[in-house]
Amino acid sequence: MIKTEKLCKAFGKLQAVQEVTLSIADNSIFGLAGTNGAGKSTLLRMLSGVLKPDSGKIYIDEEEVYENPEVKENLFFLPDTAYFFQNASMKEMADYYAIFYPRYDKARFHKLADNLGLDKKRKINTFSKGMKRQAALILGVCAGTKYLFCDETFDGLDPVMRQAAKSILAYEVSEREFTPIIASHNLRELEDICDHVGLLHRGGVLLSKDVEEMKLQIHKVQCVIPEIQEEEKLLGELDVLQFEKRLSLLTMVVRGSHEEIMSKIQEKHPLFAEAIPLTLEEIFISETEVAGYDIKKLFM
Repeated sequence: MIKTEKLCKAFGKLQAVQEVTLSIADNSIFGLAGTNGAGKSTLLRMLSGVLKPDSGKIYIDEEEVYENPEVKENLFFLPDTAYFFQNASMKEMADYYAIFYPRYDKARFHKLADNLGLDKKRKINTFSKGMKRQAALILGVCAGTKYLFCDETFDGLDPVMRQAAKSILAYEVSEREFTPIIASHNLRELEDICDHVGLLHRGGVLLSKDVEEMKLQIHKVQCVIPEIQEEEKLLGELDVLQFEKRLSLLTMVVRGSHEEIMSKIQEKHPLFAEAIPLTLEEIFISETEVAGYDIKKLFM
């Protein structure tokens, strides 16, 4: 498990991370969302022991990470721009990483590279941006570490390769003790893979919630209530986070169980009523507006 307590990091007058407190459970895929400059990369660098916090604590499996080689054997950090030795091939990088990571899985490395059609003996600096992303992910996954920190891992990948990358991470989580932390500025990239998502803004955490729990507790519904008075009563009875009315169609984002919400709507004898699946982005918009933030200005 990874825990941070009031983590802070500044670069001169720039406060990159401000009192970040997070808890990341084992064997889950944790998404770290936020706009450019929100502090995602700085946080990942502190989690991986590259940067020392100005204040606060980081515990990985109850051990501090900075200058702790034993803990770092269980971490692999994939930065936004991966570094490879000049003129090195994927195979040469795999051989190098195997020196430092005792559980490096070379058989898995060869299989993944072949499956994705990457030439293991070709110089990585001749790869396209997307191919370099794929190479970095394969090299990192095969290190056999318990934790993998990914900074904008899906950026530059085409839709097919993006889905392949997500499938690789999901497979690893299902097969061994493995916890990837994925930082992205795009909530849609995290929606179909993450179990838990934290939202960073201006160096701090706005929200950190379980994705399935959020989807079970927040619903978008549309209905047509023939009587205006009954409609007003419904808005008062439900925990409405947002609502909009166009002509006779009332659209609401409501907190609560699906059964309770639809039951109260049916009590008003609607001419029409249905629940519509919410995207992760819509859920976070609702949650942050309740907290006093307008996330639409951040992501849209």
